[in-house]
Amino acid sequence: MPSGKSIQARFGQRLAQLRRERGLSQEELAFRAGLHRTYVSSAERGQRNVSLVNIEKLCRALGTDIASMFRGM
Repeated sequence: MPSGKSIQARFGQRLAQLRRERGLSQEELAFRAGLHRTYVSSAERGQRNVSLVNIEKLCRALGTDIASMFRGM
């Protein structure tokens, strides 16, 4: 871990960054991904160990691929 932060925290920061870059609210991202807003919120705070299935849903909703999601971490 280069930054000393957990993988969940780094993923959450990246998720929030991509969401904001696209001008989406947590609610809109959750809707597009078929997830609950509180799930997205807790993922962004690094409080969730997000499954591969949900990572794929979030990437599709953000219009990005999985590799790009992890590239910025």
